[in-house]
Amino acid sequence: MAQIRAPFKSDPPKICPRCPEWNAPLDPFRVFGNTYYVGTAGLSSVLITSERGHILLDGGLPQSAEEIDRHIRRLGFRTEDVRLIVNSHAHYDHAGGIHALAAASGATVAASASGADALKRGENTTDDPQYGFGHDSNEFPRVGKVRVVKDGDVLRVGPLAITAHMTPGHTPGSTTWTWKSCEGARCLEIVYADSINAVSAPDFKYSSDPPRVAAFRRSIALVAALPCDVMVSVHPEFTNLVDKIARKARGDADAFIDPQGCRTYAADAAQMLDRRLAQE
Repeated sequence: MAQIRAPFKSDPPKICPRCPEWNAPLDPFRVFGNTYYVGTAGLSSVLITSERGHILLDGGLPQSAEEIDRHIRRLGFRTEDVRLIVNSHAHYDHAGGIHALAAASGATVAASASGADALKRGENTTDDPQYGFGHDSNEFPRVGKVRVVKDGDVLRVGPLAITAHMTPGHTPGSTTWTWKSCEGARCLEIVYADSINAVSAPDFKYSSDPPRVAAFRRSIALVAALPCDVMVSVHPEFTNLVDKIARKARGDADAFIDPQGCRTYAADAAQMLDRRLAQE
């Protein structure tokens, strides 16, 4: 007898000014090889697939989880086959759906030490630049158990391998992830780039903490130097995803390939940090 799957159970939706825009629908699609975009129009989530289990990166808002589950299935895969869920940074718009997706899949959840702390707290850590927005603004569903990863750690699911790169700045635990995907003999370096933009609560000043600024600059330089054939940013608007989808639809098979993508992203972030420090 065929097993009947229980309906996907989402956590209560997050209410915020940009939440409807961030959670707007977007059809899932193949980025390259075994790498697929399964997120929404405003919040990235990426699936890396294999016959021995899948890896999911980020969970969007709490209400994004149901969309991500639906997208995985539309592509012909099963959420139950996700073995590992990793997080870029533990804000409600990237970590909010992880609790429900982990519950549905039984996957291990992994994040940096600071990110794991935030996931288990269900809100930003106290040293997060956006902590000052307050509990009600920052909270998201807690994740009970999180594997802590360090800079350079390689996480594996069957034949899949992804590498964690600590890129603190936007949050203390921000993590950029890299892996390789292949189509036949052609293999490309894929980068899931975390936010490296200087955004904070109103009373926070980066300039009051020079070591934090120095670490932020190192993070930006690291992203710029990564092997980077294809880049997906945690907010798809940062890398013009809609334009790339349109180019792909017009027949540009390499629309998502941009070897300069990481350097451009990092240069924009460096300018934003400089402007922020000058304003302070």
